[in-house]
Amino acid sequence: MAYQNSLRQQMVKCCQRLDQLGFVAATDGNVSARLDDGRIMITPSMLPKGEVKESQLLICNPEGMVLAGRGKPSSEIKMHLYAYRMRPDIKAIVHAHPPAATGFATAGISLTDPVLPEVVLTVGSVPLAKYATPSTDEVPKSIAPYIKKQNAILLANHGVLTLGKDLTEALHRMERVEHLARIMLAARQLGGARKLNRNQIKKLLDTFKII
Repeated sequence: MAYQNSLRQQMVKCCQRLDQLGFVAATDGNVSARLDDGRIMITPSMLPKGEVKESQLLICNPEGMVLAGRGKPSSEIKMHLYAYRMRPDIKAIVHAHPPAATGFATAGISLTDPVLPEVVLTVGSVPLAKYATPSTDEVPKSIAPYIKKQNAILLANHGVLTLGKDLTEALHRMERVEHLARIMLAARQLGGARKLNRNQIKKLLDTFKII
């Protein structure tokens, strides 16, 4: 129970951070975390993330049935449950609509070029999933080609999905994707970003393997 209470606190802080950063508007976005027994803690539907309280977070089974709490889970629960099934290594998921990154997703442009060392090391490439009607089975199908290998995915005309071993990592990846998107926008105005070459990437990865 102590772990669950701590997780509730972390999730509320994560939601507040998303709100403070302007990554979610009105009731947009959703956050979840996997408990040690496989159950899922998730934000409720139709509540502003900056106002979510610990007592309002829901506990669901791996099939999405609410086991504890009142209300309905996020409308994107199908996406969360699918990601957890495909990625036993992750324990947290953040879905938000950060403006610059969502702009790339709306323009149909992925963020896969290796440009920033920090992103290469902590996030990896950020592919673009094809458009899917939100809250439907189309969404899991759209991320299927990428979910096993990628830690962040742009959702066409929708937003961004990030995964992590905990809420902090999933949130930080969301922040880094948006930071990358803003830098790429600036680089485009300056003539385009210069990608890291294979040797630079290899040296980067080798260097941080031993740190």
